[in-house]
Amino acid sequence: MQVFEGRNVPIKAWVDGVEFEDEARKQVENLAAMPFVFKHVAVMPDVHAGIGATVGSVIATTGAIIPAAVGVDIGCGMIAQRTSLVASDLPDDLSGLRSVIEASVPHGRTDNGQRNDVGAWQREPPGSVGTSWADLEPTFKSIVEKYPKLAHRRAVGHLGTLGTGNHFIEICLDEEQRVWVMLHSGSRGVGNLIGSHFIALAKADMKRYFVNLPDQDLAYLPEGTEHFTDYMKAVSWAQEYAFANRQIMLGHVLAALADAVPKPFELREEAVNCHHNYVATERHFGQNVMVTRKGAVKAAEGDLGIIPGSMGVKSFIVRGKGNRESFNSCSHGAGRRMSRTAAKKKFTVEDHVAATDGVNCRKDADVIDETPGAYKSIDAVIDAERDLVDVVHTLKQVVCVKG
Repeated sequence: MQVFEGRNVPIKAWVDGVEFEDEARKQVENLAAMPFVFKHVAVMPDVHAGIGATVGSVIATTGAIIPAAVGVDIGCGMIAQRTSLVASDLPDDLSGLRSVIEASVPHGRTDNGQRNDVGAWQREPPGSVGTSWADLEPTFKSIVEKYPKLAHRRAVGHLGTLGTGNHFIEICLDEEQRVWVMLHSGSRGVGNLIGSHFIALAKADMKRYFVNLPDQDLAYLPEGTEHFTDYMKAVSWAQEYAFANRQIMLGHVLAALADAVPKPFELREEAVNCHHNYVATERHFGQNVMVTRKGAVKAAEGDLGIIPGSMGVKSFIVRGKGNRESFNSCSHGAGRRMSRTAAKKKFTVEDHVAATDGVNCRKDADVIDETPGAYKSIDAVIDAERDLVDVVHTLKQVVCVKG
């Protein structure tokens, strides 16, 4: 861990052996200047520049919350489930398995997100969606009643769907060649709408009260205000939506796996389902605080978490050590080492094909921005946080579905 001086609080960064680019460092310094940040800013080894708040940052706050520090992919996270299958149970040609998974979970985005969007349920959503929505709908209605602009028309249609970008579904093998299902997604369009709306409200409030900020994206909502109360209700709901979204998809992928593999299988252990873009009330250093993790996973002592690599390398199931200096946190992945635009300029389809050798996945120009070379070394990231987590399982994907 390295310690840097901040304007209001120190910066404690687990960045030994990994890149910590200047733009991200400046963003962290801006976070550390906010007067309501508690103790210090914790920086994870997958750190890279984000919008306002840095991806791979953990802040504890008292008296205010920064909506952009949570971001717009509210509740984004991972779920992983081990099965009783082993590698030899899978078909030799994995393209059929990938196809049946792709058919079971809407993914991607077409028609500008309109009626014919392949990333949403085209007809009546399956029963698993309806069951979850019945639990989510009452609170959503109360939120929309006060904020009609949050009535996302695909709130139900996106539940149980993957999305685009760095979201993925994978079939993986662990160190004992056991088969796992793992996927990455969040609160989809409705979470984006909630995050964007309250970020805009926070910015408007800052202007109204003449608050000067080091970065306008660090606009905050003071505790006790109406917007703070409403945001905490809405962000909590979006986190519940994201959690349910992953559970629904996991069920559909497991069903697809059962269709593609003739051997019956059982589930081993409880699925690991963890957010990495969220806010929660926790107790740290003897005080109740609001902890915002943007690109970070809760790693209290004994907590199981997931740290994925890129689409051509390994991922890890980890157990938290409860390091108080990190606010009981760890990284959420490998972390980008270059922008999507830079990756598309630097890498070719041929580079991507070579980097994803042995993985049945998309190997076309539209996924170049997700190629392994665009990300940091997952081994270096894990090495930098050995005092935060222990590795429980090492997973290597054999099938990867991207939106």
